[in-house]
Amino acid sequence: MSLCLNPDCSHKNTPTDKFCHKCGSQLLLRERYRALKLIGQGGFGKTFQAIDEDKPSKPYCVIKQFFPSAQGTGTLQKAAELFKEEAIRLDSLGRYPQIPELYAYFTGNDGRQYLVQEYIEGQNLEQELKQEGVFNEAKIKHLLSEILPILEFIHSKQVIHRDIKPENIIRRKSDNKLILVDFGAAKFVSPLNRSMTGTIIGSAEYIAPEQGNGKAVNASDLYSLGVTCLYLLTGISPFDLFDGGEHQWVWRQWLVDNPVSNDSGNILDKLIEFGTKKRYQSASEVLQALQIKTSVSIPQTTIQKPINPVISVPQTPPSIQLKSAKGIDYRNLEDLLRRQQWKQADEETATVMLQAANRTKERWLRVEDIDNFPCEDLRTIDQLWVKYSGGRFGFSVQAKIYRELGGTQEYNEEIWNTFGDKIGWRVNDSWIYYRDVTFDLWTSPRGALPCHLQSAFSIVTVGWGSGRRSACSLLSRRDL
Repeated sequence: MSLCLNPDCSHKNTPTDKFCHKCGSQLLLRERYRALKLIGQGGFGKTFQAIDEDKPSKPYCVIKQFFPSAQGTGTLQKAAELFKEEAIRLDSLGRYPQIPELYAYFTGNDGRQYLVQEYIEGQNLEQELKQEGVFNEAKIKHLLSEILPILEFIHSKQVIHRDIKPENIIRRKSDNKLILVDFGAAKFVSPLNRSMTGTIIGSAEYIAPEQGNGKAVNASDLYSLGVTCLYLLTGISPFDLFDGGEHQWVWRQWLVDNPVSNDSGNILDKLIEFGTKKRYQSASEVLQALQIKTSVSIPQTTIQKPINPVISVPQTPPSIQLKSAKGIDYRNLEDLLRRQQWKQADEETATVMLQAANRTKERWLRVEDIDNFPCEDLRTIDQLWVKYSGGRFGFSVQAKIYRELGGTQEYNEEIWNTFGDKIGWRVNDSWIYYRDVTFDLWTSPRGALPCHLQSAFSIVTVGWGSGRRSACSLLSRRDL
């Protein structure tokens, strides 16, 4: 089907039509983007699921059309500015794995503004709540662990989202990652305009007090995220979770057979403090608070994939000296791991190890390269993975599992296959492809990462080929 974008028509045409049979409007935007169905509509525009016919695979995308209903001239002008600013904000943020990528922004032949961006297939958290019921503490901690690094990133780019709520967080179907969407309310904050009163925007149930006065700051997003957590824990409107007479949050009394530990409750309470100075001041500060708390037992959840328990990080995680006998800079690897960007960190691990072994051109390591690999570099890489994964990932984690299975420096097919089964590199007696690896702290098996060195490219099967013998040598090293 090809949906006509003319607001006065919206006729359903055949998938190959170039012009609408009813009104004659052109169906393809920029000769490539075809609307398939309406997936959202508001006072200032419509959102369509679409396909990009310029690419052979015809991938899905999203078309946002600025089409305001009757409003005052000033309101329309401001809405048009916000629509344009959404495109500017998405463009300024570049490509981030948990933010929809901007493909195009333009004015169509019909004179309307259009924005085309990446399509995220999956349910938003409002839909997930309705379908699966309230979140437990484990799912809330999972939510925080995924959304906070995104906020840390956009805040580092001087962008405030200003509309954090369940509807704007989508669990991507392909990998269960949480994606932050809808930057239509986002604001760029510079030192020159930080103190200026801006537009009052956001969703009333989740908006921070200062944002309601046009004074949004980074901590305003943290407040909205905290309120989002309360709603998902209880299924009760945030308006009802707040006692206006006593001027305080009463969310705990709405928990029904859904306990929340004191540590997690205190973190949520600090997120929703009314005074901005009493709140956490940055996303990284909240992440730190989450890391140093004692891990909790995780009851059965309704997430599509099973969740593994979080391994608690020591209360004062030791700082790691980024030592290298080969002069390798490990700061980028540490930054990726700190942000929990596991796939990028996995690829960076392969890059720095190939550099240290002077095998960048060949893109794989021989047994002799592993045997001669500098102890300082191997320990630095391993310690970074162990620290930022809370003990779930790292070469030493893999080595322990491998040795417990009876693995040695000599390759043994039966042990190697069992090892692959144990850490998720083999599924149903078949080695998985690198493109099928799940890069997630919560759903990946313990020891699943790093794994990029086991596949030179995404089309190569993980754990297979000549790299098996090199891997056996690596996992048998005494310094792991």
